[in-house]
Amino acid sequence: MVKILFSFGTRPEAIKLAPLIKELQSRDRFDVRVLITAQHREMLDQVLDLFELKPDIDLNLMRPDQSLEELTARIIESIGEVLRKEKPDAVILQGDTTTSFVTALAAYYQQIPVIHVEAGLRTNQKYSPFPEEINRRLTGVLADFHFPPTQKAMDALLRENVSQDIVFPVGNTVIDALLWVVEKARAKDEEFSKKFPMILKEGRMLLVTGHRRESFGQGFLNICSALKQIAGSNPDLQIVYPVHLNPNVQKPVREILSDIPNVHLIQPQDYLTFVWLLDRCHLVLTDSGGVQEEAPTLGRPVLVMRDTTERPEGIDAGVAELVGTDPEKIVAGVQRLLDDEETYKRMSRAQNPYGDGTSSRQIADILETRLTAE
Repeated sequence: MVKILFSFGTRPEAIKLAPLIKELQSRDRFDVRVLITAQHREMLDQVLDLFELKPDIDLNLMRPDQSLEELTARIIESIGEVLRKEKPDAVILQGDTTTSFVTALAAYYQQIPVIHVEAGLRTNQKYSPFPEEINRRLTGVLADFHFPPTQKAMDALLRENVSQDIVFPVGNTVIDALLWVVEKARAKDEEFSKKFPMILKEGRMLLVTGHRRESFGQGFLNICSALKQIAGSNPDLQIVYPVHLNPNVQKPVREILSDIPNVHLIQPQDYLTFVWLLDRCHLVLTDSGGVQEEAPTLGRPVLVMRDTTERPEGIDAGVAELVGTDPEKIVAGVQRLLDDEETYKRMSRAQNPYGDGTSSRQIADILETRLTAE
């Protein structure tokens, strides 16, 4: 039996790894252990509850106002102790978080194979996104098995001289998770409709998410200015914005948008609720990586408030468009999708390039072959 240790710390990691954890748990050849660093505490716990996952090891490393240096130091020391005790045959990591990179480094120090899910995403810009771009590149250097979600991500790894024998394009596990959760969300439509009465079935809703570090300061001032203009020009449009708890986000958002009747600033939502909002919206304005993958599955056009994206497949497929944090570009992009029916239809009906909901099964099949061959 192969002993696998999953290590993650944030909500996006939990969402994307949950289907794979469940898939491997269902197979007799794997002994699955789940470790969480709780890099994000409350949001992570909500996802674990939704997917009915109970961690075997909870390091609970989150601290108020923690710096990246402090977090990195705490993770590598704590993970090192766990690896020495657990002695897994391999560790599975997802994406580009500090937890992913530091766990990969700790595993390397103990010569434990590293399996990287959602490998190969690149902007090739050191500080955009920060610190994720470097986290995933360093994780990639340390990984022994790479599971890129797309051909472009695979090509990026091959350009970095990763052997093709250990690179397996499988789609993105987030689609597996989304397809499972959206059915649960739709079953609670009446309950959620009462919770969010401002979302009228016959009306249109713009769903906004924004939290990236590189937008702190002037970037968020620009975003809020654009939303204020959009709200004023479209009084029948309901703008729903679950506001990230970071003070660098809260301050400009509350100061600029609080008193606008059709702008609804709500608390960050658990994943089930967020998926319901995503399923009900007309279009999405976001700086999130995961939302760029999720929204096209539900036929929702995405405007990306970043200057670069490590998910260019969405741009190429026509399901997403980069608008950055330039107020004029944001306003123009939203208004065009509100006014131009043909543009909206083209973006909403384009094929999602990120997967078909079978990624976890594909990964499990490959690992079963490669890790249990002996």
